[in-house]
Amino acid sequence: MMEQEHGDRKTVPDGGQGDPVGAAIDPEAKIARLEADLKERAFEIESLNDRLLRLHAEFENYKKRMARERSEFMKFANEGLILECLPVLDNLERAVVTARSVANAQGVAEGLEIILRLFQTTLEKAGVKPIVALGHEFDPNLHQAVAQAESLDARDNIVVEEVRKGYLLEGRVLRPSLVKVSKATVPRSQSWVSRADEDEPGARDL
Repeated sequence: MMEQEHGDRKTVPDGGQGDPVGAAIDPEAKIARLEADLKERAFEIESLNDRLLRLHAEFENYKKRMARERSEFMKFANEGLILECLPVLDNLERAVVTARSVANAQGVAEGLEIILRLFQTTLEKAGVKPIVALGHEFDPNLHQAVAQAESLDARDNIVVEEVRKGYLLEGRVLRPSLVKVSKATVPRSQSWVSRADEDEPGARDL
């Protein structure tokens, strides 16, 4: 009986000491879980911060793009109105030419010239400038050929007459120039000499 009781005393303390060991493991596991949660939250915060920075950058790019588009719109907003005004400018230029050709019309011509200069200045403030065509090489991007004129100075594809002025709006073609373009021709005397040389090959030998 004594031995049995002694054995029971040994088994009871061993079983009682198991709880403190288990309790010592639980805080470490809890700390590990907290550290894992902390890392996860830190990763989420970093992701949200990166997303916020990207959204901010996209918004700044959007504002810059809208500012550029608004600037472009303001430049060309009056394009239709200016295009409608160009025939008036054409008529004023013709009126000045006609008035100068009439006797005692100097005063009329001077008045029209003042109006013409004022209108040209107004268009220049709006970004409209005339295309310089006369005497320059034909450029299909700026000019529209309506006729050809023979040229005896061997200059080909040169604007020799401006039928209607063309205009640029902020460097972009608003209306092309209507022009006559030169076509180089061989003078009749040179053509006759050339044909004579072809008809008399002996003369070329001499």
